[in-house]
Amino acid sequence: MQKLSAKLENVPVDIPHVYCTTSLVLNRDENLSVLDGLKDVKLTDNNLDAALTSVKRDKAFKVFVINQTGRPIMPTTPRKARKLLESSRATVKNLTPFTIQLTYRTEGATQPITLGEDSGYNHIGLSAVSEKEELYSIDVNLRTDMVKLNSERSMYRKTRRSRLWYREPRFNNRVKSKGWLAPSIQHKLDTHKKLVNDIKKILPITNTIIEVANFDIQKIKNPSIFGSEYQQGEQLDFYNTREYVLHRDGHRCQYPKCNHKDQILNVHHITSRQVGSNSPSNLITLCSSCHKKLHKSKIKLNIKPSKSFKAETFMTMIRWRLVEELGCDYTFGYVTKSRRIELGLSKSHVNDAFVIAGGTNQVRCSPV
Repeated sequence: MQKLSAKLENVPVDIPHVYCTTSLVLNRDENLSVLDGLKDVKLTDNNLDAALTSVKRDKAFKVFVINQTGRPIMPTTPRKARKLLESSRATVKNLTPFTIQLTYRTEGATQPITLGEDSGYNHIGLSAVSEKEELYSIDVNLRTDMVKLNSERSMYRKTRRSRLWYREPRFNNRVKSKGWLAPSIQHKLDTHKKLVNDIKKILPITNTIIEVANFDIQKIKNPSIFGSEYQQGEQLDFYNTREYVLHRDGHRCQYPKCNHKDQILNVHHITSRQVGSNSPSNLITLCSSCHKKLHKSKIKLNIKPSKSFKAETFMTMIRWRLVEELGCDYTFGYVTKSRRIELGLSKSHVNDAFVIAGGTNQVRCSPV
């Protein structure tokens, strides 16, 4: 009782509380005015210090439904889903997104639903649109730590195998199959396919459209490049990248406060080779003394990391493979951009996916 009284003393008295009684539900006519006043009010959790917050209801909120055999049918409203669950005519299949499975046999008429995907390197936008409304929308952030995780796994495997001295070496037998992709790229490709297939398990998708893009890295670096200039890169007439970087930096240490006279010069990666690249823009010339001090964290280089073109390279690599493996249609970025501007939508992954799916004036839903 002492703990309870101490907790009640801290309860604010000016918070508006709403009490819901049984008569509020049973007698609809008498409480119609009360319901109208509460339609935009959402109750928070059962905390003594919780107050009421005003929110806007999502009119397009749906509960996904699959039939008795596991085939997806058209989603239903929360009210009808609640009735089906209370009468034991349906069971909860998934919580996120909330999906129920019918326990009785039904044909389940479906409507044409188009799934649009705004594919990308770090983000994926997905939107499922019917003739009248948007049924599903999600913005997914892809993992960016796969390179470090794979390197850590390789380290542990190497250590574990070194203890098994009796095991024959296996690395000589490893052959890269045709169409091999780096593990980090393969993970992103598999994530694209998994997301599309997961949506097809809860919605009767009739058509899938993916936005593909082809990036000209040379054109991005030099907008005026033309013709034979594509064969005349920045490393023309140099034996390797190291020789070019040393020539570019004048065979001098690029640390501003360097006062050494070392004859040995090293080529240092600005961004670590693990997550960076071996391109000249990520390399800099340092003398041997400065290079050692840098790795011992005694000095710092105030150099911004070079622009990475991983996203552009990724989309160029997997665009047609994604279309082929999913067996879907495709569109291009300039088409999506023009239609999005016509509809007056802001730039976002879910809005692009909505436009890709053929959305126009359908009722939108909140992203999952």
